[in-house]
Amino acid sequence: MTTSNELSRCVAQFDPQALPVSAAQAIVRQWATPIAAAERVSLSDALDRVLAEDIVSPIDVPAHDNSAMDGYAFNGAALADAAAAADGSVTLAVAGKALAGHPFTGDITPTQCVRVMTGALMPASCDTVVPQEQVEAAEDGQSIRFAATTLRGGANRRRAGEDLARGAPALRAGRIVRASDLGLLASLGIGDVAVRRRLRVAFFSTGDELRSIGQSLDPGCVYDSNRYTLLAMLRRLNFDAIDLGVVRDEPAALEKALLTAAASADVILTSGGVSVGEADLTQHLSRALGDVAFWSLAMRPGRPMAFGRVWSGGRAGVGDPALFFGLPGNPVAVMVTFYQIVRDALLIMAGATLQPPPVLHATSATSVRKRPGRTEFQRGTARRAADGRWQVTPTGSQGSGVLSSMSEANCFIVLAHDQADVDAGDIVDIMLFDGLI
Repeated sequence: MTTSNELSRCVAQFDPQALPVSAAQAIVRQWATPIAAAERVSLSDALDRVLAEDIVSPIDVPAHDNSAMDGYAFNGAALADAAAAADGSVTLAVAGKALAGHPFTGDITPTQCVRVMTGALMPASCDTVVPQEQVEAAEDGQSIRFAATTLRGGANRRRAGEDLARGAPALRAGRIVRASDLGLLASLGIGDVAVRRRLRVAFFSTGDELRSIGQSLDPGCVYDSNRYTLLAMLRRLNFDAIDLGVVRDEPAALEKALLTAAASADVILTSGGVSVGEADLTQHLSRALGDVAFWSLAMRPGRPMAFGRVWSGGRAGVGDPALFFGLPGNPVAVMVTFYQIVRDALLIMAGATLQPPPVLHATSATSVRKRPGRTEFQRGTARRAADGRWQVTPTGSQGSGVLSSMSEANCFIVLAHDQADVDAGDIVDIMLFDGLI
């Protein structure tokens, strides 16, 4: 049985008011345990699922030697004979034709060839294909002639098992199945695969000021955007998203929502209520119902963020535990903390092999103010300059409540923990949204 303070001990060596982003990432990955449950699904339902076991090829791909292009198949020994000829050319009689799915089954001599189309089975005793563009065909189509120096023996032949040999791993466990993987699996004759069950993530927003779409806005109230953002981000990762709505800033209501979430999901995501304000109750309740490792990051935006566990039984060690991420209330901070802290932990729990988003280098088009001692993720617009290099420009106001800046941007400008101000022309790291958000 785990103890209630195991998580909190993870940050004993850090300032709890300014935990570095790298440390927070390491801590949440440490506590992200992959789910064990698996199921078999048909190939048509396997897209974006996580493979639960290695896929081993039951056949050679391709199954037989075949032509890599349209041309003429022949025995490559004819090339050596031609090298000794006066003009260095090869002349072969056309013995027949082979199409994909319709092989040539006759015998040919070393002075003959077979007209072949791409994918056609290589005729017996043939090991080389001369592309049709390189030959001079007789008017009656009964013979061809080409220069021996245009290719080598064995050219333009796909060997059996060249792509994938029988018994070789085709896809590894932990892979998120993509469209190309479905084609590969189908080419192996595999109709169903074992995948991890979908990760279950419960989420809700907190705040008396929040209103759902369709409700009227009272003075001082705003529409809840965070739930729709979280729903979209979770669905894009193909998780089961459990929407628990908006929860008011009342201890009883928040406690009920947290316990419901812990009993029904692997992970709990909340937005709002994790700062130090008088009404920020989520952090305090999560401490009472489980264990909190940290609640503040050296990060902008996203400083107030809590991570820990909530137990469905109402206190640490009782019932089933769910990892808890208390995200900030500001819309941009929700997205930044999700992608920089939460995303990798969820993928690990889903059983996926992590593939970190690529970070590119770009020239900053403007100067950027940056205070050392925290990691910043500014919104930017990146483009390729005339010289082919990336250039990035911040998208106006970087306030954590300016959600329109996320819609206008196509990347994060990643400014490291110890980095100071950036001058125009300096090189910065960028993380493109494409494939991420």
